[in-house]
Amino acid sequence: MNTKPQSYKDLVVWQKGIQTAKLIYNLTRNFPREEKFGIISQMRHAAISIPSNIAEGQARHTTKEFIQFISHAEGSAAELETQLILSIELTFAISPEVAEIFALLDELRRMMNGLRRKLATALIF
Repeated sequence: MNTKPQSYKDLVVWQKGIQTAKLIYNLTRNFPREEKFGIISQMRHAAISIPSNIAEGQARHTTKEFIQFISHAEGSAAELETQLILSIELTFAISPEVAEIFALLDELRRMMNGLRRKLATALIF
């Protein structure tokens, strides 16, 4: 039985990235209107970038490029976490409201780190 993902859509890490982006879109709907081109745009872009980079990396079909795109996705996750913290400090969101997103970002980080390590090991052999 072949358990290798045939598509980026088969990757749980990509699926979790999509879930994160949807949560960010829902969260930012309640942000102040004047932030449409500010933090709302930045947060949505960072959230979309996570699964997008995973998809692009897997679609490149080379391990080295996939690792590079996972790193980009990890950077976007860190960027999004920073923006979530700022949104709480600016009182655009409250901690309980973003707790699920923080937990999902933590899970995503662990999954991306594990995937990157697994791919790097494959490069060695």
